Amino acid sequence: MKPVIFGLSGLTLTDDEKRLFRDVEPAGYILFKRNIEDRQQVRALTDSLRALHGHDKVPVLIDQEGGRVARMRPPVWPDFPAGGAFDALYDVAPITAIEAAKSNAEAIALTLAEVGINVDCLPVLDVRVPDTHSAIGDRALGSDPMRVAALGKAILDGLAAGGVIGVVKHMPGQGRSVVDTHHDLPHVHASEEELEQDLEPFRVLNKAPMGMTGHVVYDVWDSEHTATMSPFVIEHIIRGKIGFDGLMMSDDLDMNALTGDVPTRAAQCVAAGLDLALNCWGRFDEMVAIAEKLPEITGAARARLDKAMTGASLDFDADRLAHLLHKRSQLLALADTEAKLTHGATGAA
Repeated sequence: MKPVIFGLSGLTLTDDEKRLFRDVEPAGYILFKRNIEDRQQVRALTDSLRALHGHDKVPVLIDQEGGRVARMRPPVWPDFPAGGAFDALYDVAPITAIEAAKSNAEAIALTLAEVGINVDCLPVLDVRVPDTHSAIGDRALGSDPMRVAALGKAILDGLAAGGVIGVVKHMPGQGRSVVDTHHDLPHVHASEEELEQDLEPFRVLNKAPMGMTGHVVYDVWDSEHTATMSPFVIEHIIRGKIGFDGLMMSDDLDMNALTGDVPTRAAQCVAAGLDLALNCWGRFDEMVAIAEKLPEITGAARARLDKAMTGASLDFDADRLAHLLHKRSQLLALADTEAKLTHGATGAA
């Protein structure tokens, strides 16, 4: 098995992809909008991936956060709010916000399980600060670390209840990024004391099954390498200070925050200590070159992968999904009413 998650080129596997995936056995796959048409097509695609591997625990990932980051969209699938909606609810009704976040995440999980997707790159645990770039923006769960942790735990629990594995991101915290890592490399100049705020949600949720690093340089820790490529950040900050021992993958290695060709980037992040490299774009020649550059997956990484996937299932309950969507709507409406009453009372005073 190669320590890489590959993207796919289209709605079905090509013959070349089938041969490559059978030969190199990537650790998992990730789907994007180009791979998604309707329920029947997505389920056939994910079934074909499991058939190649001969078992049901093959990780099939997606970024289904809600809001602007959602690969499965209406009218085929329900619309889900961004993380910032639960942050806003928390201002007026913390318990309601946590319950709504959990119900929303379980509903997301059921829509994914129905089509054979068993890993969601959610929750976003980046703590928002005044200068946070809009690339994170309303994806964040707030600016208070404990609120972010509380809502993040609710999301992880909701996903797990629906048989889907969550991925905490972007370790060790991307909230201070003032540029978009898709286009530029962020440098964070904060002190180690200031960065404790960024670490806290990840530390609270350090038993999460999977985590994703961010392409950010933290000058106080390693001024020459992004977290994704930094042995110091991976070993001493994420594994050490945070105490995270789950499966750790990179963010997409095709982002312009990184330099060098993508196969070299994949080899560098695995050599730095990540369990898996993430290559999203499904370019066949690039995937071949990555497979040639990477070693076999380590025993420790394989053990983390197997442990993380134990909770995955593909059970789907349409009645349960309908109940959760209704419950979420009621909770959102209740919190909205409470907010109006609170503001009204404040105004009257």
